[in-house]
Amino acid sequence: MFRNQYDTDVTTWSPQGRLFQVEYAMEAVKQGSCAVGLVSNTHVVLATLKRAQNDLSSYQRKMFKIDDHMGIAIAGLTADGRVLCKYMRNECINHRFVYEAPMPVGRLVRQVADKHQVCTQRSWKRPFGVGLLVGGYDRTGPHLYNTCPSGNYYEYKAMAIGARSQAAKTYLEKHFETFPGAAVDDMVQHGLRALAATLSEGELTKANCSVAIVGKNAPYVVLDDDDVEPYLQVLWRVLRELQILHVQLFFVRSICWWVCKCMSGSCCNRAQQRSMHRVMAAVPHMP
Repeated sequence: MFRNQYDTDVTTWSPQGRLFQVEYAMEAVKQGSCAVGLVSNTHVVLATLKRAQNDLSSYQRKMFKIDDHMGIAIAGLTADGRVLCKYMRNECINHRFVYEAPMPVGRLVRQVADKHQVCTQRSWKRPFGVGLLVGGYDRTGPHLYNTCPSGNYYEYKAMAIGARSQAAKTYLEKHFETFPGAAVDDMVQHGLRALAATLSEGELTKANCSVAIVGKNAPYVVLDDDDVEPYLQVLWRVLRELQILHVQLFFVRSICWWVCKCMSGSCCNRAQQRSMHRVMAAVPHMP
């Protein structure tokens, strides 16, 4: 994006009907570290990738508890995320005090989206440069919402936001049909595998990732460090097995190809050639 005469004010429209300051805030979300969320019939799982400024600094938290039945994962400006987190916690406390019941997830998300939208209509304010994945469980079941600096919000079966989130979305789109009946441990594995797909270098460790779980009869809990390591060990073992399987399939297909090539030039009959081609077609391709 480049600076132009229509981006000096959040309330100034361009001739194409665009608000550039809002689009810049949405771009800030895309540059934040990735956050992934997915929903089953009973639980919501959130997973985030934590960043460190350098080798001497600690990793920055990207996941916050709002109430016992709700939490958020953020991508974008962490400071803006903390402000919205404080607002959401206050709203949950007020609702519980007045109604003696936990606040519905959808109602709180709508209020946060309204707070986002107000900042797009005030010349003395700037949009929030953060996107939220809000996961929670209320009397209507588990829910996963995504809020945007523009004030829009949507409910999803699975979603990823932040840097290189398209790789995680591709994984989620391939497997989301299995999520409704999946167990909690399987959901965590799906979340970690989607998160691992967004890495440009290195691998997931217990220091640079966090997982949160909330659901039916399960209050919101964040797994960090040693708590998330057992899930990572399962993930590494599965990935190693897949790598070995890919290599084996590659060699089998290579052998079948050479056999078919040799048979096509020999005096074997057509029935033998068709039989060998069927064998080769039965071997799965490498993903």
